[in-house]
Amino acid sequence: MSEAEVGAALSANGREIMISRVIDAPRELVFEAFTQVRHLARWWGPHGFTTTTRAFEFRAGGVWEFVMHGPDGTDYPEWITWTEIVPPERIAMRHGEHRDDPNAFESVLTFATSGESTQVDMLAVFATEELRDEAVRKHGAIEGGRQTLAGLAAYVAELGRDSQSH
Repeated sequence: MSEAEVGAALSANGREIMISRVIDAPRELVFEAFTQVRHLARWWGPHGFTTTTRAFEFRAGGVWEFVMHGPDGTDYPEWITWTEIVPPERIAMRHGEHRDDPNAFESVLTFATSGESTQVDMLAVFATEELRDEAVRKHGAIEGGRQTLAGLAAYVAELGRDSQSH
């Protein structure tokens, strides 16, 4: 299946990475999947990864401290500070390995209604082009972002099926 068939798109230039995907679910449901640990634990991260949350407060100025566990057993500490939340349209954050990570990047997620579906745009902006290149090369940021949005799409589809069966 091609990227166009699954509704995913990508662009990377300068200091930015943009990954987009159309998800077959209402915007409110897609947005909600970002707002609670019980949801995030089910879909966040690339294929084969699991996530353990240490702290979570979804509000502007709040943090999400978590560990991503890779399929090879490697643990990746992560820290997100939510900088702006506009339900169900936009989430902005600073994302690094720890609270004062000098290499942290800014990320903005936007959620737009597209018929019965939702377009999710995930923009990451790095301090330098070199840091962006390192994230792509060392951490697989592009493929990881694609897989994360694919996991989100599968999860909200499952939520939709569950709500229809009740």
